Amino acid sequence: MKNKDILVKLYKKYNLTPKDIFKSPLGFTIITRSGIDKIQAVAEIEITYSLEKVSDDNKYVVIKAIGNTKDKFIETYGESSPQNTRNQYPIAMAEKRAMSRCVLKLTGFYELGVYGEDEVNEIEKK
Repeated sequence: MKNKDILVKLYKKYNLTPKDIFKSPLGFTIITRSGIDKIQAVAEIEITYSLEKVSDDNKYVVIKAIGNTKDKFIETYGESSPQNTRNQYPIAMAEKRAMSRCVLKLTGFYELGVYGEDEVNEIEKK
């Protein structure tokens, strides 16, 4: 089965609409924040967070997310710094990135090259 066919199945499974998905200018498939929330709800993903690192000036932040479903477990991280976001709330941005990665990895989107909306600026800079 091709990636496109797998993605279509995942979109249907998690009740995603065209408003939940878009292509970045670099060709990456992006799922919006509301799309991530839909996926998390349907998959019944529980996530706990821990603040792993904060610089003295609060500009550099790393948050660990531990997520699980009934049969899967994942640990991943979200980061935020002036180099990868213009958001003035780095802890909130790091949490959003950690959540998106956790949800997308647990549901099979990440391995197909799909990213969360909160990662767009970071990906496009690479």
